[in-house]
Amino acid sequence: MSIFYVLIGLLLLVVGGEFLVRSSVGLSFKLNLSKMVIGLTVVSFATSAPELLVSLQAAYKGLNDVAIGNVVGSNIANIGLVLGLTAIISTLTIDRDFYRFNWPVMMLFSFMLYFLLKNDEKLSQTEGIGLVAALVLYLFFLIRRARKNRHLDEDGVDEGLAQTSYFKIVLWLAIGAVALYFGSEWLVKGATDLATAVGVSDYVISVTVIAIGTSVPELAASIISALKKEKALSLGNLIGSNIFNIGSVLGLTAIIKPITDFDEAILSTNIFWMIGFAAVLLPLAFIPKRLEITRYKGFLIFAAYCVFIALTFL
Repeated sequence: MSIFYVLIGLLLLVVGGEFLVRSSVGLSFKLNLSKMVIGLTVVSFATSAPELLVSLQAAYKGLNDVAIGNVVGSNIANIGLVLGLTAIISTLTIDRDFYRFNWPVMMLFSFMLYFLLKNDEKLSQTEGIGLVAALVLYLFFLIRRARKNRHLDEDGVDEGLAQTSYFKIVLWLAIGAVALYFGSEWLVKGATDLATAVGVSDYVISVTVIAIGTSVPELAASIISALKKEKALSLGNLIGSNIFNIGSVLGLTAIIKPITDFDEAILSTNIFWMIGFAAVLLPLAFIPKRLEITRYKGFLIFAAYCVFIALTFL
């Protein structure tokens, strides 16, 4: 039964996330926000909603291992699983903004999370406010930079949603909210039951099963694009997702419900995997072929992710 809860929870998170994105973009057009701002802010927040709901549900139930493990595991999966598999299918081209802005900010947020947790082994309400404030500052500079490269930041925003009626927007929002609520509720319940059944900790399940589940939409979209020989994946968007996971998901969760008493493996092992996967992108972007993540680099990244999963369970 626990596996059923996990599967139906994941399905509802995917459906809920899709409807929330559609309703958010439709409403943004009604409010006359520019396509660029919608793409950089509204869509990013909406696609982080599954992770946010899962972490909030876990924190309220006292499952702090799941609340943090979901984010740490998702950030690792975004690079090791999503980027790795996509690069295996189709070589990814990297733009210069990667090393000039996006990658340094991702590293800054990753180290910020480590030091906040290491300091007193908790994520307080004040620290949550600090993470959200840092995210707002990042968005400010992101939008300012994007104005100089407008065409690069409008990808993925469906202009057809500009004609959406208010009735559809409200309906989609309701469907998305209900699906996300029950999806997160059942996923957390199923995952914790599954952890008990197989004899591993909640944290192990959260950093593997739940993290992979919340990365499924990005993985599916990236692989489909790669198979179609289209621009497979925007590395900037993927890095942006990791920044949002720390800034918005953990930041907002800590503001609503401070995170304490989590598994020591977070600070002793897994957060270093998260930082390591983020850090290795820079040398991979330049050695030996500049500004490309080629197929064999994808194999290396994915193999490292498989090692991480194996060691986590062992």
